[in-house]
Amino acid sequence: MTENDLIRKCKKGNREAFNALFSRYQTQVINTAYGMLSDNEDACDAAQEVFVKVYKNIASFNEKSSFSTWLYRITANTCSDILRKRQRGGNVISINTTSEDGREFDIEDENSSVDEKMELSERQAAVRAAINELKEEHRIIITLCDIEGLGYDDISRILKIPPGTVKSRINRARSALRKILANNRELFL
Repeated sequence: MTENDLIRKCKKGNREAFNALFSRYQTQVINTAYGMLSDNEDACDAAQEVFVKVYKNIASFNEKSSFSTWLYRITANTCSDILRKRQRGGNVISINTTSEDGREFDIEDENSSVDEKMELSERQAAVRAAINELKEEHRIIITLCDIEGLGYDDISRILKIPPGTVKSRINRARSALRKILANNRELFL
């Protein structure tokens, strides 16, 4: 069944169609949320909130843009709301998040030595910490472009900003990220 078929059925209240959309996009939404929030529990909570919003508002999806663009926009807005709540609440963001069963979320290269794995883990932690230090608008841009691999046009539609603004924000975000990471230069030599 095509995505458009699933969307039409969802608009008519078909739960099986919604479950199929959920299955298709759950991992992407969680990964995007994790990239923005750097906390697995918050990412899962955000994903749940995103899909509740999708379920409640699927009838308003006008199909002029792609479903994934609409979904990324909801995800970005939901994560932005969570980040604002964190700032008001003064919560500390953990960069060493593990799942409930104790697994790390770092990607491991099974062909690497233990030292190489430790260096990779340290680099990943430094990058996550640096991304967490960025302004919200830069964190969203870096997550969508460099982590999720979306193109400028897709990001433009998701964030509802002109492509030129996307390019300039990506440049500023990367520059800010380089400055932050300069403190850990030895990790990236």
